[in-house]
Amino acid sequence: MQSFFQRMLGAARLDVPTYEEVEHDKSATGQAAGVVALSALAAGVGAMAQGGIAALLLTGLAALLGWVIWAAIIWAVGTKLLPEAQTEADIGQLLRTLGFAAAPGVLRVFAFIPLLGPLVMLVVAVWMLATTVVAVRQALDYKSTWRAVGVCVIGWVVQLLIIALIGSAAGFGMGGPTPAPAA
Repeated sequence: MQSFFQRMLGAARLDVPTYEEVEHDKSATGQAAGVVALSALAAGVGAMAQGGIAALLLTGLAALLGWVIWAAIIWAVGTKLLPEAQTEADIGQLLRTLGFAAAPGVLRVFAFIPLLGPLVMLVVAVWMLATTVVAVRQALDYKSTWRAVGVCVIGWVVQLLIIALIGSAAGFGMGGPTPAPAA
């Protein structure tokens, strides 16, 4: 069994056995949450230049909540809408693999560096997309990487719709909060 940091490195390297190990290790859910928290903390530190401490706190909270919602959406799409014959997964398996897929996100701590920051963010975003596809493929026991890509795309669209609905219900439109009507 690998250590926490070995698992993070393995996940970042797209190492399939690492994803299989965390998928089946029910005690790794806390570790997966730790990876998400570290990635969120790094993103928050990187964003502090623009938003200060509030950006740090909001980024952390949003990442943890987003991780749980993302895992639930991927589980529903991957096991109910687009399963393969051998697909068998639970939310815990997706929480663990998707949590470790956030490992490259720790590099977002460098986003504050002028000129280099946007490049770091782009590279990390693409890298995290790749780790997410591998995590989904392994957790859902897919043979097809393209099916995993499809599940991620559908899940992303569903997540955007949910965010839009929540924003609309909370009174946030495209231009920010909706002003209260004059009495």
